[in-house]
Amino acid sequence: MIRRRDFITLLGGAAAAWPLAAQAQQPRMPVVGYLTSGAANSIPVAAFRQGLKEAGYVDGQNVSIEVRATNEQIDRLPALAADLVSRRVNVILATGGPVAPRAAKMATSSIPIVFVTGGDPARLGLVTNFNRPGGNITGIAGLINSLGAKRLGLLGLAVPESLLARADEVIE
Repeated sequence: MIRRRDFITLLGGAAAAWPLAAQAQQPRMPVVGYLTSGAANSIPVAAFRQGLKEAGYVDGQNVSIEVRATNEQIDRLPALAADLVSRRVNVILATGGPVAPRAAKMATSSIPIVFVTGGDPARLGLVTNFNRPGGNITGIAGLINSLGAKRLGLLGLAVPESLLARADEVIE
């Protein structure tokens, strides 16, 4: 038979522990890993933070952003990608050419990876198919390399020859 004093002690202990248990059940703040071959204080990193802020995500309030930058020392990318994976980030954004997305892809097959690159991601080996990337990786491709010649061709068609001739005179 439980004594009254023991019961009150048990009840008091449960009441004291309740806030701790409730706090432990709170969802963890989402963590975005930003992996770049550039600098941590670069314009793209600042623009990313600003874009998240405009969407209602403020670093330290409702999202945490872990930036890993190599400052153009790309040999550090695999270790930095592995560090983000070990910190169990929710998603990895990989920028700075194809090397950062490749390092992220080699580091994890389960954490979603979003890349930004100027080249064809299928040709770069980031995805198996441009239209259906598959796996845990997707992204934005500017296709700068393959579309550059077409853009110049369109510019040549859009600009009158007389204007191009004057530009040649100015250059000479």
